[in-house]
Amino acid sequence: MTLQLSKSDILGIRNRLEIKGQAFIDGRFVDAASGETFDNISPRDGQVIAKVAACDTADVDRAVTAARRAFEAGVWRDRSPKERKKVLQRFAALFEKHMDELAVLETLDMGKPISESRTIDVNVVLDTLEWYAECPDKLYDEIAPTGPNQLAIITREPVGVVGAVVPWNFPMLMATWKLAPALAMGNSVILKPAEQSPLTAIRMAELAAEAGIPDGVFNVVPGFGPTAGKAMGMHMDIDCLAFTGSGGVGKLFLQYAGQSNMKRVYLECGGKSPNIILDDVPELRAAAERAATAICFNQGEVCVAPSRLILSERIQDQFLDIVVDTAKSIRPGDPLDPETKLGALVEDGHRSRVESYIAKGREEGARLVLGGERPETGLDGYYVNPTIFADVKNSMTIAREEIFGPVLSAITVKDDEEAVRVANDTNYGLAAAVWTRDLSRAHKISRKLRAGSVWVNCYDHGDVTVPFGGFKQSGNGRDKSLHALDKYTELKTTWIEL
Repeated sequence: MTLQLSKSDILGIRNRLEIKGQAFIDGRFVDAASGETFDNISPRDGQVIAKVAACDTADVDRAVTAARRAFEAGVWRDRSPKERKKVLQRFAALFEKHMDELAVLETLDMGKPISESRTIDVNVVLDTLEWYAECPDKLYDEIAPTGPNQLAIITREPVGVVGAVVPWNFPMLMATWKLAPALAMGNSVILKPAEQSPLTAIRMAELAAEAGIPDGVFNVVPGFGPTAGKAMGMHMDIDCLAFTGSGGVGKLFLQYAGQSNMKRVYLECGGKSPNIILDDVPELRAAAERAATAICFNQGEVCVAPSRLILSERIQDQFLDIVVDTAKSIRPGDPLDPETKLGALVEDGHRSRVESYIAKGREEGARLVLGGERPETGLDGYYVNPTIFADVKNSMTIAREEIFGPVLSAITVKDDEEAVRVANDTNYGLAAAVWTRDLSRAHKISRKLRAGSVWVNCYDHGDVTVPFGGFKQSGNGRDKSLHALDKYTELKTTWIEL
């Protein structure tokens, strides 16, 4: 990937894109069985960029049939770990070759700045593909301790047909976090991308086939949640379903599993993450600038967005002033411009939803200190300015519900005990952060925080080597790291009398 690209370079890539909107089932592109399509609209300018297959139950059935046939035939499952590794390495290499193209496609599809797509998203996806490609021939089974006349073998086996339903905020990344470990363990995968952002998933399936993933092993069925998504949740021949998205839809998938074959369901359902700034915060300015940039990253459409800024009352005014000044400099603009730091929200309906939360914050008595209005960008896309509320109570709607936009709620606390109490007073438990110079203080507070990830003196740091997931209604199971492999394997005990 070229290090620097001008806007004209990026527009050149955009003009050369061959955008495909068909489903990818059993190794080939196909139309929806119904022949129906839907408009894929770019949030950048509100323009239709592709017609996408509107898959439903018949198409999910086709994909599951292909996936099951491939699994039972062993064309992928029964390959040696070293052979699966080599194919996945080729997949990663092909992805790397097309990273600029995929970054532009991602930006067009969901509105994030090209600077983020090119420097963050595609690089993290590549890292994930490469890391899991190395896993198949480095995982060992176990021998249990038994008496001299028995041999007990504990083996990992692929779970079978895996359904993956992913959101629109990080389309490639969320898909890869699921398909890479699932494929590494020998499963067949059916991926349903969000209807707002299906294009990179379709392209990745094409690259996977080119790399040598056998027909039927990796399928993509674009479509809507109530049709294609529900069909996957209810399908009697999907063994495992991994979902990232809203809590409401996550609960539906749990119901679908209970109504069908009790398939394993793994969920990551968002958060309302607290960013705790204590009175001994190191490098106050740097921490305040990070609080502002983190809530604006990916337009705030981030499940770990630090949307609750929990401030010690001793430093609240100084800290909040810097947050506001920093956020003022983050202006929405053309996502295809390398200078843009804040792109477009994914669709007009979502922008209206974010704006309704801003109105609710005002109605409930929070003090609006920045933003709240639509910017002038010269584009007919879906943009919102960074918005900051002060004097927020943790009982207010903007502090309780996931807004998924660049909206920050500042909550003041008196001491560490109140900070922890407010931080944990939420249905979610995905992530949290604490900023302090005192290492013991940091350890004590981080242990009390009910969250799957806790950052100390930083925000949203991580690597494919560490697990990601949440407590409470943020979900179950983990993406990333070797722990993710547990979702896509069965443990078998074979007991032998000698």
